[in-house]
Amino acid sequence: MGKLALSASTGLLVLLNACTQESSNDIESNANSSEAAQTLRIAAAANLSDVLPSIIDAYQEDNNLAESDIEVTYSSSGKLYAQIIAGAPYDVFLSANQAFPAKLAKEKEGSHSNEIAYPPFTYAQGQLALYSVTKSFNELNVESLADAFTNDATAKITIANPELAPYGASAKSYLQSQKIYDKLNAEKRLIQAENISQTFQYAHTASVDYGFVAQSQLIAIKAKPEQFMTLNPDTYPAILQDGIVISDSDMAVDFTDYLRSTAGQQHFLQAGYLSVQ
Repeated sequence: MGKLALSASTGLLVLLNACTQESSNDIESNANSSEAAQTLRIAAAANLSDVLPSIIDAYQEDNNLAESDIEVTYSSSGKLYAQIIAGAPYDVFLSANQAFPAKLAKEKEGSHSNEIAYPPFTYAQGQLALYSVTKSFNELNVESLADAFTNDATAKITIANPELAPYGASAKSYLQSQKIYDKLNAEKRLIQAENISQTFQYAHTASVDYGFVAQSQLIAIKAKPEQFMTLNPDTYPAILQDGIVISDSDMAVDFTDYLRSTAGQQHFLQAGYLSVQ
């Protein structure tokens, strides 16, 4: 009887240990799952690469978050939109225009899966600038810009893809208003970049003579006054940048609230954006 009792007790102990270990594994698994779920994944327009990191740093500091708690993917707004439609697991989409977030909200409206609960919001207004490291803007003004492009028959100008990049669309509209877009295109002097980051690189490395870039990119590198010209916002369609929360993440809602707060907007103003408040 003693041996039977001991055997039963041993079996019970083994069973309890197994259950305890299983419960511990479940808790650890749930913790890991919870930790993964807390990571905020942001799809951000390429022009934000110079300002968003400082905003994220300030937000993380205010909320005692680790660096790994927020992941950002930068690309053209059109590419990011396509990725989201294809099922990319982002929580927030920060576009460089208003069209893509609005289109995304409409696409998801009434959908039972991944339905968007929050409407698009405007978080920034970009400024368009003309940049060159090979030409001086000291004696150039907006009125003579068309003449400068026309008279310099070898000058190459780059803009971001108007179909994918809102800054490119505004640059195209500006050139059309100056009645030189078709001429530059026909002469193959207009170089199309994939996004605003690549546009800046083409101009910054002197691969082209001029580049229509974001003012924020020039603020970030502390460009010299003679290297750029900030275009009058009235000469091109307003670059209103909208975002949208595309998941049920509480952190996503909180972060986008921070973007629109006085503290968040201050970062945008310092980086060369116009106020949206």
